[in-house]
Amino acid sequence: MALRGCLRAGLGLGLGLGLGLGLGLLRAAGPRGPPARGRCAGGRPPAFGFLFDVDGVLVRGSQVVPAARLAFQRLADSSGRLRVPVVFLTNAGNCLRSARAQELSHALGLQVSPEQVILSHSPLRLFSQFHHKCMLVAGQGPVEENAQELGFKHVVTIEALRKAYPLLDMVDQSRRPKELPPPTTGFPTIEGVILFGEPVRWETSLQLITDVLLSNGNPDSELQDIPYPHLPVLACNMDLLWMAEAKMPRIGHGTFLLCLENIYKKVTGRELKYEALIGKPSTVTYRYAAYLIQEQAEKQGWKVPIRRLYAVGDNPMSDVYGANLYNNYLKSAHQNLVQAGVKRSLQIASPQTEDHLRLRKDCNNSVESCESILVCTGVYRHSADVPTKTKECTMESVFHGHRDFCFDPSLVEASHIVQDVNDAVQLAFKKENWS
Repeated sequence: MALRGCLRAGLGLGLGLGLGLGLGLLRAAGPRGPPARGRCAGGRPPAFGFLFDVDGVLVRGSQVVPAARLAFQRLADSSGRLRVPVVFLTNAGNCLRSARAQELSHALGLQVSPEQVILSHSPLRLFSQFHHKCMLVAGQGPVEENAQELGFKHVVTIEALRKAYPLLDMVDQSRRPKELPPPTTGFPTIEGVILFGEPVRWETSLQLITDVLLSNGNPDSELQDIPYPHLPVLACNMDLLWMAEAKMPRIGHGTFLLCLENIYKKVTGRELKYEALIGKPSTVTYRYAAYLIQEQAEKQGWKVPIRRLYAVGDNPMSDVYGANLYNNYLKSAHQNLVQAGVKRSLQIASPQTEDHLRLRKDCNNSVESCESILVCTGVYRHSADVPTKTKECTMESVFHGHRDFCFDPSLVEASHIVQDVNDAVQLAFKKENWS
């Protein structure tokens, strides 16, 4: 794949598209995390925090990675409270944040609050310009509940759309209606699409989403002129592959997006466009994580600003790429805010620019760097994937990232490669002179 040198829509799609919700609503949501408790064990408050991927780093499917409990024994004090701010940054999205927090609490042997968990779709709560539109939601699990928790007031599921228009879903012959159904009346016009994660019946979701885009939200209408630009599409989780209990990686939501993009282009001759791509490696997700890290430190009563973040992951194309992209953003921001990619994102942002500026200022003034630490317990293996030296990468390397992100070899080169998450924590502690 030829190098493109930059992202198609600036430094991370979705950056600035809805950040106008800003700090006002985030702070209005009330206190987060455990109660403040002043200085940490040892008397020195931390100036760093951790962003942990989950699948392939802490767990593989339902199995806990053995090093994970050791790592969190180091991170916690004698009472089981974390000594360093931690956010769990996962591209999973077919679950509730509270459910994921409970799973992590059980796996790690300490209390994890929902406010410490960022799912792929968590930043959608910032996209307030879509919260009152009628949105089609695709994925599996509690998609309606997730959408409502994020602030969306009017959602339609793929299953509800299929039941309203049963003639649209024709691949599975056993589900085809035996008789011609009466016409549906009163079904709302769909105004946008949210792709939470990979669905169970791909053929049904691919067909109905394509119908909605081609019909401008009225899939029972006859196809005439194809609207372009099409309805807004918000996509969460771009991972082509992810690691479960199987020996080889499993295909993920990024593969579903690849199918949808190619179907749409084949049918229309045009590119499917995203209003936002969120989840790793998008910078908007890391900025949201940095905000939660800083808020967590404030709630603990730690007065020292958080200066450095350590992002621990197993996937070079999402975890490493995202952390390095965010680190580049931070470097540019501290040199020149205009050159940080913010200028471009502000040009496409919603009118709520002042709130966006407040969030940018609050999140990034103290955080100076984000180092990527790649572990070998998931997708990545020492003997494959990414060469250890950038010069060994060529334009012919296989790029598993999303279409709208460039293949920059330097972005998939981790700051550090270690065996597991326990080694990653020890590495960060050593760099921070932290006992």
